[in-house]
Amino acid sequence: MPRMTAARAAVEILEREGVEVAFGVPGAAINPFYAALKTHGGIRHTLARHVEGASHMAEGYTRARPGNIGVCIGTSGPAGTDMITGLYSATGDSVPILCITGQAPTAVLHKEDFQAVDIAAVAGPVTKKATTVLEAAQVPGVFQQAFHLMRSGRPGPVLIDLPIDVQQTEIEFDPETYQPLPVYKPAASRAQIEKALGYLLAAERPLIVAGGGVINADAADLLVEFAEITGTPVVPTLMGWGAIPDDHRLNAGMVGLQTSHRYGNATFLESDFVLGIGNRWANRHTGYKLDVYRRGRTFVHVDVEPTQIGRIFPPDYGITSDARAALALFVEVARELKAAGRLPDREEWIAAHLERKATLQRRTHFDDIPMKPQRVYEEMNRAFGPETRYVTTIGLSQIAGAQLLHVHRPRHWINCGQAGPLGWTVPAALGVAVADPDAPVVALSGDYDFQFMIEELAVGAQHRIPYVHVLVNNAYLGLIRQAQIGLDMDFQVNLEFENLNSPEIGVYGVDHVKVAEGLGCKAIRVTDPAELGAAFEQAQKLAAEARVPVVVEAVLERITNIAMSTTADISDVREFEELATAPGHAPTAIIPLR
Repeated sequence: MPRMTAARAAVEILEREGVEVAFGVPGAAINPFYAALKTHGGIRHTLARHVEGASHMAEGYTRARPGNIGVCIGTSGPAGTDMITGLYSATGDSVPILCITGQAPTAVLHKEDFQAVDIAAVAGPVTKKATTVLEAAQVPGVFQQAFHLMRSGRPGPVLIDLPIDVQQTEIEFDPETYQPLPVYKPAASRAQIEKALGYLLAAERPLIVAGGGVINADAADLLVEFAEITGTPVVPTLMGWGAIPDDHRLNAGMVGLQTSHRYGNATFLESDFVLGIGNRWANRHTGYKLDVYRRGRTFVHVDVEPTQIGRIFPPDYGITSDARAALALFVEVARELKAAGRLPDREEWIAAHLERKATLQRRTHFDDIPMKPQRVYEEMNRAFGPETRYVTTIGLSQIAGAQLLHVHRPRHWINCGQAGPLGWTVPAALGVAVADPDAPVVALSGDYDFQFMIEELAVGAQHRIPYVHVLVNNAYLGLIRQAQIGLDMDFQVNLEFENLNSPEIGVYGVDHVKVAEGLGCKAIRVTDPAELGAAFEQAQKLAAEARVPVVVEAVLERITNIAMSTTADISDVREFEELATAPGHAPTAIIPLR
């Protein structure tokens, strides 16, 4: 039997489980693992500037392509605690990433040794499993189980903590005969699918709500086929956006308190049956007034995680199943029903939703200086095509982007939906760009999100990872300011100051252009909306030529309110700006305004 260090065995397993890329920061307690990475040579490593950044890079890498599992590596103590936010984010959005940390020697774990923290206990609530390996011979089994857990059922992250002496201990391990464990995915039965379709057939105005589970299961093709066979309009959730193209006649728009379309909410409120697939009825989608969301509707819920069924509200019927397995059966049975002439004609219902899509629109075309954010997204729609992978996390920038941008493919809206940590966007965009270096990647941030982990731009400069970062800057915590309106205050949310070193930017404070350039990137500042299109074109050229991140800063009006409900009710969304009443008001809308 071959002998090798436990660290080398771990690296061999990573390769055999399909890992090609890792993100991390070395340190004393993880250096034996890094030595094994160097000796092995088969896994590319991207050096982050912050260990939390490495965890978000791993997230972006996983989210970009089916089958990817991002790996983030850090040393003992604060490196692990820094990555907790990434693990929480991955857990909330069902994203498998593997976090590997170094640890103090096993003999001193109970002695409060330098940087010895019980990271497995800290990480336990935000992972599928977190383990400190105390016996070197267990390392292969722990890594084998980690990949099995990450891929099985509801996907999610795992943390493996390796004391330095465990990493260095030699064990018997034969990598040539290593086999990954079989992946477990629950699958619906035909009887369950037939019963669910019975509810669909009985409805007059049905909808499908497609969640992130459809994306995770790589089942968008089956979703679209099932919707087309049955003539059922589809509401993608924020995490499911891209599962059906925005310009598909059956895309009914998004629903919710914030990241929703006017026509999406209106169509949902007219529906009488909802089939949820791979979704979890998140409160930003349903609103907190579940009586409004549920009233007059029958619900069937399909989810890979059995404890999700009934967690938010009891459906009329629930099915525990992987989205792809369920949709394959939905398509099979629907084809049979169509051949037998048993599917109802839904053209009147489809026509009604398309009429709403063509009339209930928000205005995007404003010529104001300082510019309104809506104009930024209008110009982004013009400049960036359907192959663009958008990356964003939280704030008014993300909410307005979800209301106004267009997404046509799965995994082309890469969004941190549940945790929403500020600072996520820069490192996640780098991870996406590493995963798919041939696709145009466009990140979207407000000024505060951008500043949280701005140092990670240097990672893109060092490793030549090009992407375009659209920064909408109003020197405000815009979403928090808007949330404070109901409390009649505007407190501790303004970021403006007069920068003594950049008087030309007035009260907008941080000179993002100088900072980006100082970190080795390119940057363009735009103050006139008429110049946005040219700036986006130039940014794409600079990214391709210089092979570094390129920041386009759009200087916005200081105060902007984006449409959202102030009463936690999807039937009561407040429109703060004037609406589109002529085609020129929303020139990049999916359907020209009627």
